[in-house]
Amino acid sequence: MPYIKQEMREQLKNEPIVPSNEGEMNFVITDLLDDYLSAYGLNYANVNALVGVLECAKLELYRRIAAPYEDEKIQENGDVYTDNMRQ
Repeated sequence: MPYIKQEMREQLKNEPIVPSNEGEMNFVITDLLDDYLSAYGLNYANVNALVGVLECAKLELYRRIAAPYEDEKIQENGDVYTDNMRQ
C-alpha cells in the first residue's frame, strides 16, 4: 500500500533513494502515476494508458526476472508438475 509516513513520502519524493520496502515502492509508483495524471489530465484514455504501462512493466518483470529465477529453482529443487502436464 502507498500510505506510508509523511516524512518518508517527502524523502522518497525529494531524494534519489531506492525504496526500502514494498510500501515505499508502491508510494513511489503511485506518486509517479499521480504526477502523470496531474500533468496530462484525468480521463479514460490516460487511466487506460497507465494501466497498460503497469501491466507491461509487470509482464516484463515476470518474463525477464521471475521466470528465469523459477526455472533455476526447478533445476535446483525439482519440478512440481508431472511430465504429462507439460505436453
